[in-house]
Amino acid sequence: MSIERAVVDSELFKKYDVPAPRYTSYPTVPYWSENPTTEQWLKELNSTFARPQMSWSLYVHVPFCESLCTFCGCNTSITKDHRREEPYVDLLLKEWDLYRKAVPEIEQRPLVQFHLGGGSPTFLSPLSLRKLVSGLFAHIRRDEKHFEGAIEVDPRRTTPEQLATLREFGFNRVSMGVQDFNPEVQRLVHRHQPQEMTEAITKAARSLGYESVNFDLIYGLPKQTPESVTEMTKITVDMRPDRIALYSFALVPWIKPAQRLFKDSDLPVGEEKRRLYEIARKILLDAGYREIGMDHFALPDDSLSRSEVAGTLHRNFMGYADRRTDVLLGLGVSSISESPGIFHQNEKVLPVYERMVQEGKIPTLRGHVLSDEDRRRREQILTFMTKGHVQLESDEQVADARAFLAALIEDGLVTIDAREMKLTQKGRPFLRNACMTLDARLRAKTPDTKVFSSAL
Repeated sequence: MSIERAVVDSELFKKYDVPAPRYTSYPTVPYWSENPTTEQWLKELNSTFARPQMSWSLYVHVPFCESLCTFCGCNTSITKDHRREEPYVDLLLKEWDLYRKAVPEIEQRPLVQFHLGGGSPTFLSPLSLRKLVSGLFAHIRRDEKHFEGAIEVDPRRTTPEQLATLREFGFNRVSMGVQDFNPEVQRLVHRHQPQEMTEAITKAARSLGYESVNFDLIYGLPKQTPESVTEMTKITVDMRPDRIALYSFALVPWIKPAQRLFKDSDLPVGEEKRRLYEIARKILLDAGYREIGMDHFALPDDSLSRSEVAGTLHRNFMGYADRRTDVLLGLGVSSISESPGIFHQNEKVLPVYERMVQEGKIPTLRGHVLSDEDRRRREQILTFMTKGHVQLESDEQVADARAFLAALIEDGLVTIDAREMKLTQKGRPFLRNACMTLDARLRAKTPDTKVFSSAL
């Protein structure tokens, strides 16, 4: 990066480093207001699954981790008691049975994607994984042409036996939590994970035939420096994962108190933090990776790259995916589901989730019934987040966007030509900022308290 570019970016980063949603949904979760009843949710599912050509995805949440990583924002349950595995697997299978009975067509429609997330799904033993997946697949029709099975793994708690078990069921993608290779950074985020450990699980996955290996990296962690991020990225490139998610550390201690275990002075912020991303980005691009949407990179022959070229790239609560399905059904504590007209979240407190499922109830906590305007805005935001350009609906929306984005337009970050709003190459770091012009709910009521992490 030239000195001139660094000076320009420095001013832009100061100007636009404001709280902004990540837009894995619209409306974003803090703006969910029209909560669906369980009956509404099941009616929506039955209506959607009745469509002859529909497809769906399944997400299963395993909340358990043996230790707490201080950067984590997930819904987790910290325990070393593996006696909790079998009862939780039984709960998941019972919840699945509730859906099978309430939505009969679910067994007839092709499952395109199955994602095991957490927490850490590799908290489960090979035997527990087999019981879970075989129990689900006993009543699921997979899309044999397009099926993708993915699991998030913690290399510290993952064995080749676990990966081999899932491979038997057609799982073909593995996503590894790496975050950083630097020992001091790992100490501060409470995650001791030597490089050799990540290498070993990467090699095991490839030898078993997994088609895509993803590394999750984070920039903005305590004590990260330009030198350490350079080293982190070069080590990553040497291992050649097919995909890389390079996430901005979301500092939200008002939600996750464990983030107070390190000092604010340890954290790179603002332009210093964004520089870490730019360093990693250049190394990845020079190594042949393509930048996908926001925070993601993939090799040209990976399905994520191919989907961006083909125009099928999608974004949901799991991040970027290579295709869209009509329904994302979430099982497990805190899981979020999505359909054309409703977002639905399961109970977040594990004992309450357990009680509801044992009583034969869909464990509804909250959600949102989308209005017609919500649906239009969701499609616009999804298009902008995956393609970087979107058609505005009317002259009124064009005028509104021009006014809201006046500073970004003047700074060369966004253009509006006729009714097309487009992110420039220079504007890529400011995608979340530009997206806010499409967010009618956020603009109608700015949060009174801290809700979102900073955009940059």
